[in-house]
Amino acid sequence: MSKHLSESVLVLWDESHIWGLLAWRALKALGVPAVLAGAGEIPVFLEQRPRMLLVPGGWARRKAEHLGSVGLAAVRRYVTEGGAYLGFCGGAGLALTAGGLDLCPWTRKGFTDRMQHFVSGHMHVRLADERCELMPEGLTEAPLLPVWWPARFNPAPNPDVRVLAAYETPGPDLMVADIPLSSLPEETLDDWQNMYGVRLWPHFMAGQPCVVETRLGRGRAVLSYAHLETPASAEANRWLAHLLRVLGGLEVASSQVPAWDLEGLPVRWDDPALAEASGQLSDIVRLGQEHFLLFWRNPWLLGWRRGIPGAGISSLYALVRQIQACEPTGAAADFWRAQATGFTGTMRLFHQGLSGYLLAERLAMTLASAPDAVCLTGLKQQRAALFGPPPGSGGLYGKMLPVLEELARLILPCK
Repeated sequence: MSKHLSESVLVLWDESHIWGLLAWRALKALGVPAVLAGAGEIPVFLEQRPRMLLVPGGWARRKAEHLGSVGLAAVRRYVTEGGAYLGFCGGAGLALTAGGLDLCPWTRKGFTDRMQHFVSGHMHVRLADERCELMPEGLTEAPLLPVWWPARFNPAPNPDVRVLAAYETPGPDLMVADIPLSSLPEETLDDWQNMYGVRLWPHFMAGQPCVVETRLGRGRAVLSYAHLETPASAEANRWLAHLLRVLGGLEVASSQVPAWDLEGLPVRWDDPALAEASGQLSDIVRLGQEHFLLFWRNPWLLGWRRGIPGAGISSLYALVRQIQACEPTGAAADFWRAQATGFTGTMRLFHQGLSGYLLAERLAMTLASAPDAVCLTGLKQQRAALFGPPPGSGGLYGKMLPVLEELARLILPCK
């Protein structure tokens, strides 16, 4: 294991949801060996000096809780002693002063407008005038990088932090909540701001850092709210490949991550419990589509009407479909044998409850102009029972997600 780790990227797998799958797919497509590690394994594995620690998106606070004081100290020591850290979105937030790792002296910036956290899609970014070895050659003047509901850096002058890219203007697929900006004339956006006080155009992002480098001791970290591992995002993928080469000293066989079509994935593990779960999640997606609550942003990610817990649904579906597409390992089969019955029971309750909840949301949408037609408190209680209070991962969802994440960790091929 020591030799393998010393030539690999170590991936912190806990609380990664769909973003862990994106990181795994990207490393596999680029020909880079990886080890998917639970938080409890991180201190021991880091002692074997992997080429890089990669932390995917997800909730930074929950990642910090899983690592605990011992894991956080081990990561910080690894970087201080010369290690490389690459964090995307939640993985970037984890590295900030308030995130738990304190690799970067910056903090996270709060949101002053309720719509600011609902930005997703591609943004044009402005690269730093002073180029460095972490920035690949050949990118366009304002490359398109994907962001999926990003938080924001709160920058402060510090010689140990260097901005590599900052947000500039929206790309063609950028959405705020469930509204595609490209479909709205500029005068309509101005009218909405004047009449309703709603600012959809993401001016607040312009000039804000998107990708930064920070140094600590002999090591360094790249923190990116842009998801460079996004499938079929050419310029982002090229930058990721470059970072793996330069930051991690790894050999990279490709510079592109192929498209990811969840519905087109083959079934290599024909397990009845997984098949039932896949069918139930497909049924939920179909129901949401039929009632204008869910839609496909692209072949791997759902979109949803604001307020609908689409991120959780998307993560469950992606995990189940990708697990089904893998040949079962002995460790995965043993784990699933112990978990399948309990998971199936929870999934059945979840399917029933979520179907009812989505239909109730559809009714509330239809009767929105009728005061108290649908009890909003009741809807919130239904959602909390299914997913826990936002933005956490609780309820029935919180029982199933860690089972699927661990099963994925045990089955995904990484060599």
